[in-house]
Amino acid sequence: MMKISFELSDKDLRYFRQVLAKVRKGRNSENEDVILGEAKALLIEVKNTDAPQFIRSRIAQLSKLISMVEDKDWRLEGEDRKRVLNALAYFADPDDLIPDRVPGLGYLDDAIMVELVVQDLKHEIEAFEAFVAFRKVKRKARDASPERLEKRRASLQGRMRRRRRGDRERHSRTRGRSPISLW
Repeated sequence: MMKISFELSDKDLRYFRQVLAKVRKGRNSENEDVILGEAKALLIEVKNTDAPQFIRSRIAQLSKLISMVEDKDWRLEGEDRKRVLNALAYFADPDDLIPDRVPGLGYLDDAIMVELVVQDLKHEIEAFEAFVAFRKVKRKARDASPERLEKRRASLQGRMRRRRRGDRERHSRTRGRSPISLW
């Protein structure tokens, strides 16, 4: 096995932020079902190719973002929902940096964007994964009342927002910004 790594410069990160901003503007009027459908189609498309494993594993992370939006118990709403949908809109855009039809490398830009988006949405993903684990344990113990799930959901989403706000405050104090800056 060979390990290849690379660094993205500030200029590279600016490019990905600009592309994401362009996609968001173009997708604002689109139905979220279309965005979710196209992101799901990309998951299936990559799964059925011989794309390198590092690309396939990163693209597979889109399923977490899709699940966050679709999970009826999690009920992601408002700005939180919009942040995840904005991230997914990039993967529904056919005009990305490297055309997906280029063998071996066509999904590289998508894999990079997934990595950046997952880093930017880390608090949302952590909270959702904790909620799913809680629900699984409670259902197994037949102790998953709607009230208990609602209380846990509210608690985890509150923590998610506090952590995101803390990150923003740290970034503003240090004049830095998150790699993608979805907010």
